[in-house]
Amino acid sequence: MSAAPQSRIQSALKDAGLAALVTLALACIMVGMKTETVPGGLALKTEWPLVATMVAVVFAGRLLMGLFIWQGNNAIADATKSLMPKTDTLTKIGTLIGPALLVFAVTLPFYGNRYAIDLGILVLTYIMLGWGLNIVVGLAGLLDLGYVAFYAVGAYSYALLAQYFDLSFWICLPLAGILAAFWGIILGFPVLRLRGDYLAIVTLAFGEIIRVVLLNWYEFTGGPDGISRIPRPSFFGLEFTRKNGFADFFGLDYSSLHRVIFLFYLILALALLTNFITMRLRRLPIGRAWEALREDEIACRSLGINTTNTKLTAFSLGAMFGGFAGAFFATRQGFISPESFTFIESAIILAIVVLGGLGSQLGVVIASIFMIGGFEVFRELEELRMLVFGLLMVVIMVWKPRGLVSSRQPSVYLKEKKAVSGDLVAEGEG
Repeated sequence: MSAAPQSRIQSALKDAGLAALVTLALACIMVGMKTETVPGGLALKTEWPLVATMVAVVFAGRLLMGLFIWQGNNAIADATKSLMPKTDTLTKIGTLIGPALLVFAVTLPFYGNRYAIDLGILVLTYIMLGWGLNIVVGLAGLLDLGYVAFYAVGAYSYALLAQYFDLSFWICLPLAGILAAFWGIILGFPVLRLRGDYLAIVTLAFGEIIRVVLLNWYEFTGGPDGISRIPRPSFFGLEFTRKNGFADFFGLDYSSLHRVIFLFYLILALALLTNFITMRLRRLPIGRAWEALREDEIACRSLGINTTNTKLTAFSLGAMFGGFAGAFFATRQGFISPESFTFIESAIILAIVVLGGLGSQLGVVIASIFMIGGFEVFRELEELRMLVFGLLMVVIMVWKPRGLVSSRQPSVYLKEKKAVSGDLVAEGEG
């Protein structure tokens, strides 16, 4: 064995040992020793076999990662690369997966139970949020860690407008989007000159400011008690009640599932509207300006593009879709509080966008299904659910560092230059 590979193996073993040591230190405190209530007080419960398993898994995983990075041209790397479809193949697969997922979503209420429909509503809500944040992060390249603030503004806008002015959902929905877009512009102005980590810190602070205001402005927002009895949407004026409602009007037997199915199709329509508007905007000059801003802001300015307006439109439009989703969340839950809009929500939405692939609409859908559905699949693991789920996310990001759907078709294609015939050249000379 030559000196270079041997040193690389030693380095991988060292990194794996260090990672295992850190895991041991954290796991001993967080997993290994727990207190449980027993008659007469508290007792200490230990989980040392579980700690040993976690340390072994981290050591083996880190060692394999180190060796995998070193052996970039070996059979394992080649086999992994062979599993990754090419760009043309991904495009063909996307043209089939997209319609298939749409058909599945439209037909789900016909054969799914209450649990499946509720889970579908949750997944569609995060898909809509992911598409909204994809405008800011994926298209414009502006890292936003406080996107949940616009989600909260939309929810509270609908709840407060319905409570104080007795307005219907269909009137409050566009107003919630407009108010969220307004706050997106307010956020956009202070961060016009910021990029990278500084932009992330400011957006994170903005999200926390909104949450703290909602938590402490008790007279207006209800503070930690939240807002309850939020009105439900109606179907063209028909309420989902037992008497003189939706069921009686159409001659159906009353079922509480009718309202759930209506909410499912409502969020599906809102999500499809978000996707349609986003795809149309990408083909317009503003969409091309977003992509130019993402690639190189200095070059974008040199082309005469107004970067101020470009950033503000990205923030405002992304915030508007977040406000729409927030209004739907409020009417679906019937109760909202600041605890529903913590930083973890922004992290989940950003993870959906990054995991799916920056700028990829289909990738957001797949990542939302994977992440939100993954929480339910691993629900039986209880406390280990987040650990297993996080481990799977790490594996995916190592395997596909640019996201599940990393390839992205350009918004505009340059046409081929047509050859000028000799006759035309002769006429021009003459």
